[in-house]
Amino acid sequence: MAAEDVAHPGVAGDDGPQWAQAYWLLEPGRGEIRAEPLAPPHAGEVLVRTLYSGISRGTESLIFRGEVPTSEYPTMRAPFQAGDFPGPVKYGYCNVGRVEEGPEDLRGRLVFCLYPHQTWYRVPLGVPCLLPEGVPPGRAVLAANLETAINGLWDAAPRIGDRIAVIGAGVLGALTAWLAGRIPGCQVELIDINPRRAGLAAALGVGFALPEAATPEADRVIHASGSPAGLALGLGLAGFEATLVELSWYGTREVALPLGQAFHQRRLTLRSSQVGSVASAQRARWDHCRRLALALSLLGDPVLDILITGEDAFAELPRVQARLAQDPGDALMHRIRYD
Repeated sequence: MAAEDVAHPGVAGDDGPQWAQAYWLLEPGRGEIRAEPLAPPHAGEVLVRTLYSGISRGTESLIFRGEVPTSEYPTMRAPFQAGDFPGPVKYGYCNVGRVEEGPEDLRGRLVFCLYPHQTWYRVPLGVPCLLPEGVPPGRAVLAANLETAINGLWDAAPRIGDRIAVIGAGVLGALTAWLAGRIPGCQVELIDINPRRAGLAAALGVGFALPEAATPEADRVIHASGSPAGLALGLGLAGFEATLVELSWYGTREVALPLGQAFHQRRLTLRSSQVGSVASAQRARWDHCRRLALALSLLGDPVLDILITGEDAFAELPRVQARLAQDPGDALMHRIRYD
């Protein structure tokens, strides 16, 4: 059912809205907006009206194209996913809204939630994370990506003064470079095949290089390009006993690596990082809620608006998902507006 086929996406009754609209991927390459009933209200829940959601382009494009390996169906589930891969599935985790029903101290408050693209939803108390003062809701769609960047840097464990190479100037790579650039004394270089990303790096306060001009002998390399060539480049840039942290996820693609060159002689460490688990060094004291709250607290810097490169109305979401999966161009975070 298309969005325009539902006249009132949140038709209200005595207990609040009875219906919502949600984006579903019906099968790889084909999505639509469906009307679905909202569950009745229960004690200990809040009702959220969505203001914005963000398309996590790397992951959602893989899902749109049907490139999630069967073995990873359980681990790739989003917190409030409905359906199963490859489809029909309701997937997403960058949702910003306003609490319309719930405890008095929460009503009217802006929140972030790891919820799919949907106009209204009910979730248990404690699930939505309050937006700090000074963080506009339109920027808060970056929270999930920033949380991943935080976890990746925890896994990389950079030290003051390190030379840090970040490969891939997408949203995740850019946020990782921005965070690393705030560590005193660190020399951070954002590396990408697109020369137009140089302006992005400058705005974020870090260096920039094309792959052929990247600085070698890095103390920490963080790879986020989603390309096997980028990962191979990272191995070549890593200095003696350096650590390379892999943030990219390849879905069903196999990746060949040049491990027979200087990999052993340089005693390199290749480490995976994934946001589903809190980094080992922090896990005893941090949980997912604390980590997400940290990400939201760091979104007060207006320079991060440069990472939001497009916006469309919710009704356009099926067409937007198809376009971004096939030809993203220079797109970074694409924001969806709920009118």
